[in-house]
Amino acid sequence: MKNFVRVKEDFVCENCGERVKGNGYTDHCPKCLWGKHVDETIPGDRKSRCRGLMRPVMASYEKGEIKINYKCEKCKHEFWVKSVKNDSREKLLEMVAGNNRE
Repeated sequence: MKNFVRVKEDFVCENCGERVKGNGYTDHCPKCLWGKHVDETIPGDRKSRCRGLMRPVMASYEKGEIKINYKCEKCKHEFWVKSVKNDSREKLLEMVAGNNRE
């Protein structure tokens, strides 16, 4: 597998309108946790033609970190990403707690 491609980009969240300052690893909005389907095979490659919004569907706490599962609203592609320290803790904990109730 090829390595992550670091792309430093600022963006406006298409779900909630938050202005997000990218650090080269930012792949979702820290306020609402939504993302955009921009990568195809390698994180950071920006080769996806889909460009659909990625809905956070669940979160999992494993080995000291929270991971978020995303599903593209347009093409239904799914994948997991690590949360980052500026992500909304409230939203992350709600998602993790929701998984534990099922």
